[in-house]
Amino acid sequence: MSDTDSRQLAADDPGNTQTTVPAPARPAATATARPRFTASTGFGWLTIVAICASGVALLLLGLRVGGALAAAIPGLPDAGPVTTWALPVVRLLCDGLATVTVGMLVTAAFLLPGDGRTVSPHGYLLLRRASLTALGWAVVALSLMVLTVSDLLGQPLETLKPATVVSFATTISQGQSLMLQAGLALTVALLARAGVSRGLAATVTILALIAVLPPAFTGHSTGAGNHQIAVTSLALHVLAAAVWIGGLVALLMVRRSRLLAEAVARYSRLALGCFVAVTVSGLANAAVRLGAVDQLWQSRYGWLVLGKLAALVVLSLLGAAHRSRTLPALRAGRSWAFGRLAAGELIVFAATVGLAVALSRSPTPIPVSGVDADPITELLGFPMPAAPTAGNLLGQPLLDMFFLTLCALGISGYLAGVRRMRAGGHRWPIARTASWVGGLLLLAATTNLGVARYAYVLFSAHMAQHMVLSMLVPILLVGGAPVTLALRALRRPADPQVRGAREWLLIAVHSPVTKLLTHPLVALGIYTASLFGLYFSNLLGVLMRSHLGHLAMLTHFVVAGYLLFWVLIGVDPGRRRLPHPLLVIIHLASMMAHGFFGLVLMQTTTVIAPDWYTAVHPAWVSSLLSDQKLGAGIAWAFGELPAVVVMIVLIRQWIRADMREQNRLDRAADRADATREEDDLARYNAFLAAAGQADSDPGRTAEPEQH
Repeated sequence: MSDTDSRQLAADDPGNTQTTVPAPARPAATATARPRFTASTGFGWLTIVAICASGVALLLLGLRVGGALAAAIPGLPDAGPVTTWALPVVRLLCDGLATVTVGMLVTAAFLLPGDGRTVSPHGYLLLRRASLTALGWAVVALSLMVLTVSDLLGQPLETLKPATVVSFATTISQGQSLMLQAGLALTVALLARAGVSRGLAATVTILALIAVLPPAFTGHSTGAGNHQIAVTSLALHVLAAAVWIGGLVALLMVRRSRLLAEAVARYSRLALGCFVAVTVSGLANAAVRLGAVDQLWQSRYGWLVLGKLAALVVLSLLGAAHRSRTLPALRAGRSWAFGRLAAGELIVFAATVGLAVALSRSPTPIPVSGVDADPITELLGFPMPAAPTAGNLLGQPLLDMFFLTLCALGISGYLAGVRRMRAGGHRWPIARTASWVGGLLLLAATTNLGVARYAYVLFSAHMAQHMVLSMLVPILLVGGAPVTLALRALRRPADPQVRGAREWLLIAVHSPVTKLLTHPLVALGIYTASLFGLYFSNLLGVLMRSHLGHLAMLTHFVVAGYLLFWVLIGVDPGRRRLPHPLLVIIHLASMMAHGFFGLVLMQTTTVIAPDWYTAVHPAWVSSLLSDQKLGAGIAWAFGELPAVVVMIVLIRQWIRADMREQNRLDRAADRADATREEDDLARYNAFLAAAGQADSDPGRTAEPEQH
């Protein structure tokens, strides 16, 4: 950032009481170096104290109401008062730092306009502050890990040994998640200071969002049944809340900027989506934890849930006030209106986060673990299903919030794009709409109906799920041409310095990563590796034991198939344009790899992932090896119909490409006749005629006509 940018930032922030020492004159070659400067945070100390007090007060109240501060049972080890009181407070601090970090990065990368390829001066300021909060986040996460060890083992902090903490961090899921979060937060802190490009800011933002997630996959949501909903809903809840709350904090930091009005307008649309996501995911997670509606008023845990619901109602009213009053006031130049209302909203947000931390420490009506718990339910999240029938495979749904949310957003967004196209007087093929919607409905059915339940315990059902997700679903999704629709339907921002969804999509489509992934050999290699690498190693058993690993595996199936079929039959921009004969060869190679995989799998005489399938072996299955043979047969035979469909589409595209080329040549010839000028085809035909005449007359040498 230049000295001009620094002076502009000072001019935009009259509340900045700290001055910047002017930099001495420098050579022109170093004029664009970033100077050091300071500025106020945009918060009054009274506001900061009120926000912190609100969070801590509701945390302590929630701990008392939820029963998390109950006296220790005599005879059981007790971690002592320091751990009992410090653990929830440090957890609140960790969540607060993570939220503020995410909000500042999101605002700098996506809400504020840039300065060419770099972030704006205020964006630069937010990046530097995000680096500091991310560093604090990493330190607090490590402290939280030590307190968690003390709490789980019932040992006071002074009696803990370093070897115990290291063992917890490397072998126990809760310790691993906190260690991973600390490492990611430290990486965010370093990258946030590494540069000022908008692409780097977006990358750091995505990394920070990932860093929020690891603790969400441990704790209440993974300890009891139905963790398919509990874990994913909690992850969505945490992500949406971090963006919602953190974005508001970041906007308050730059509230005196002249660009605030447009940034708040963009944040308002983002906040509405976050509000819906927080509400739906929170209700889904609470339903799993409560077990019955009457537990809302009959259990202490339910009282805390009601408190969070009341806070969400208040926040929704404040959000409506922002849209109806604050935005017009900002456009009229009255920035103080936003500051007052946003500060009050943050006080309510802090109270809500305090209640959320108290909920994570409070016992649930449905125990998260127990001595008499069914081991299959503990492992799978649901009891062992009965013998499979057509009704059981299509019924007995196993809902997963991740894929349900993905499919719902994909279908609604696509249909909204089609509606916008038609409103603008443009046509969009019905076949493409049907292909996209059909692909997402098939994805939702494969991951949420009864077949998803049996895919956990039967290798054959898992293989059928794999084939559908890696072949049928990607072919339908590629046929929908979603990138083409998005580029036509998304609107450009009024400010050319603002990167909207369309601009970021264009950057992603033409990025070096996309060029690498759409290389035919790379796409084919990824698809083939998902077949051989998963089943002829210990990877399948490892992924099946973790809900996050299971989600990653199913997502990889879809992405790997999408890349391959995008290269083969895709029409969206961004992929490499290859000659159709080469595409046919690549498709034949993928068919051969798929057939060879099925053949090798059928010849295998050892059980794949024996630890997992032995632990979940149903009584109604004769042997694991026989079910594996059935799965191998499904893998070998399943690819025939999709392969034929892709080949037909390839040949059809090949014929259409030749027809378009021929029509182009005909139009060129017609233009040449009209203007009495020779076109390329006429000159080439003349050259061939001259060459033929030279062959019949050895005394002459054919030379192409010079032009």
